[in-house]
Amino acid sequence: MNVVEVLIEGGKANPGPPLGPALGPLGVNIKEIVNSVNERTEAYAGMVVPVKITIDGEKVDITVGVPPTAALIKEAIGIEKAQTDSTTDYLGDISIEQLKEIAKKKREGMLASSLKAAVKELIGTCVSMRLKVEGKGPKEIQREIDDGVYDGVIGE
Repeated sequence: MNVVEVLIEGGKANPGPPLGPALGPLGVNIKEIVNSVNERTEAYAGMVVPVKITIDGEKVDITVGVPPTAALIKEAIGIEKAQTDSTTDYLGDISIEQLKEIAKKKREGMLASSLKAAVKELIGTCVSMRLKVEGKGPKEIQREIDDGVYDGVIGE
């Protein structure tokens, strides 16, 4: 059994590096695998996605991971780069609803025990990205979540 793990921009895999050279010696149909990877990653266009290709004889299994949290947050609010060089200016604002949707996508790879805890974990990323949440500082929102203010939106 051979395993190839690569990072690929959603929907833009091609027979060149990194896939081609890794798959070539394994005697598989590279074009078929590239097309399959592109189909499975097209929803993440513009984002880098982890892809794991397991080859066991004739059987090829392709697993697509979820992009990094920061990439999903940037896509949700429409920014290209997070601001990390200022401790006072905020770059943008994200809603609890948007964070809830990201948490649902990332849930499998998170340590959080509930959706509410997952949203709080994502808010931690907003702190380092210099983003407001619902127009407020992220730490204030985390306190409000603890107090149950957003239970109607998040659930759990």
